[in-house]
Parts: sequence; structure tokens; C-alpha cells
Amino acid sequence: MSATRREFLERSSLALAGAAMTRRTMRAQAPAPAPPATAFRDLRRGVGCFTGQGGTIGYIITPDNTVVVDSQYPATAKICLDGLKSRAAHPIDFLINTHHHEDHTAGNPVMRPAVGRIVAQRGEPALQRKAADQAGTLTAQVFPDTVFTTDWKMVLDQETVSAHFYGPGHTGADIVVLFENANVVHMGDLAWNRFHPFVDRPAGASIVNWQKALDRIAGQHTADAIYIFGHGKPEAGITGGRSDLLNFRDYFTAVIDYVQRGVEAGHSKEDIVKLERLRGFEDYVAPSKTINLAQVLGAAYDELTETR
Repeated sequence: MSATRREFLERSSLALAGAAMTRRTMRAQAPAPAPPATAFRDLRRGVGCFTGQGGTIGYIITPDNTVVVDSQYPATAKICLDGLKSRAAHPIDFLINTHHHEDHTAGNPVMRPAVGRIVAQRGEPALQRKAADQAGTLTAQVFPDTVFTTDWKMVLDQETVSAHFYGPGHTGADIVVLFENANVVHMGDLAWNRFHPFVDRPAGASIVNWQKALDRIAGQHTADAIYIFGHGKPEAGITGGRSDLLNFRDYFTAVIDYVQRGVEAGHSKEDIVKLERLRGFEDYVAPSKTINLAQVLGAAYDELTETR
């Protein structure tokens, strides 16, 4: 896992105190991290979402089936799993990983005993293995046992759950999960609501295709579809409608246009990433010190100039 991604994910009082203390002082004086705040939220027709630490978890519970999307970290995965068990007497049929990042898959070992199968896009296991190997967490991984290339579908007793791969976006193997009857779409990290997103270029990300995928997804669902976002600014939320998805698409259009103009004008990458506010998208904020507009602009510059 890259240092950029890890910086975003580590949210504890120890981490906040570290800037002002030495490691020895921190170990001796810092309080234990507070447990993360968690919440279940019902959306529509048995579909809901769970927030804790990491990417938003989605789920559906019907009289005979349960499907979960993403697993966060072990601590919050346990809280989510316990909550699901209190809502449904039957095991979880499927756990679907939208992509490989730790804040979406580190809870897999906790959920594995209660899950029938773990599903992901075909390219996800290799990316998960590579990131875990780099982070030294390979032995802690639980990988998908069911993979697909473009489309996957399962018909349940009262719902049809499907997943689709639109090509490279946030990584090279992100998928979107649709609860068809409920008309709820789990976007994973293909959607960040008013946050500057993380663009994982080493894992195959493509801003150009990401923008196109968002346009396609918005056009494939009716106006009343509910979208679950991987991450969202607190004031904006982690669910929304088509207008929020199109706003994120337009954000990438603005990024691409700005960087392309800079490249054509002969500006350096260093000058291009100095932009502090993207015109028309001033409400987007940085979720961390390193996942910010400069990181997005730098990734766009690298992508647009890689074939030159």
C-alpha cells in the first residue's frame, strides 16, 4: 500500500499526537485510540449502509439472503457483522469487494467464517496481494474466491444483485454493485462525494476512463437511484443521487481540461499542481494532507503525458 493511501486511512488519536511527541513519549503518555463511531442506515427495500472506519459498507437483507459489499477494517467489520447477525438469522451469502484497498478488504478475515463466497473483479486479487506484500500484511489477507471479468449476477429470493467492471478508474479493478429491485448502486471508491479522490496510478488508475465510467453509470440508472459512495465529506454525506454523481464526473472533466491546457502551454508538472482551487468545484476538500487536489492534478498530468 502506498504511503499516500495509508496516511488517509490512519485516523487515531495516536496519529494526531505524533506530530508533537517523540515515539517514546507517545508510547508512554498517549491515550488509547478512541473506538470509531459506527452507524447503520436503512435505505430502501432491505438495502442499507454501514459507516465506521474506511470505505462505506453496503448490504441487503431479505428473508432468506444477505449480501455485503466491502468489509472495512477488522474492528469495524466485527461491529458490522454483529449488527447484521442481529438483523438476520441466516449466514451471509456473498461478500463483494469493490476493489483491493485495505479500508475495503482488511475486514475480510473477520467476515470470512460467516460468508459463503467472496466476490471481486478478476484483477483484484493480484492488486490486493501486491499491496499486502509491500505493506508486510500478506499473512493477514483473505482473498476473493470468486472472480469475474466484466459482469456478475446473482438472483436472490427478493432481489437481484449484480456487479459490473467499467475499466480502470480509481484502481485497475474497481466494480460497481447494483441492487436491482431496490435501485441502489454501491459505487465503492469510484465515487467520492465532495472529496478530492485518491488516484492509485501504480494500481492501474485512469482519470480519463474514470470520468467516462461515471458518465456511463449515471446514464444507466433512473433518476430515483440511490448511490452509495465510498467516501464523502461529512456535510455532503455518503449517499446521494444522480446530480452528485454527475458533479463528480464534471469535476474530473474540469481536472482533465485544466491539466491539458497546462500541458499544451508548456507548463511543468510542478506549476500545474500548484492550483489551490479548481474553478467551479471549490466545495471539494482534501480528506488528508496528501490526498488532495495536487495529487489528483499530478496523476492527471502523468496520465496525459505518458504517451508523449
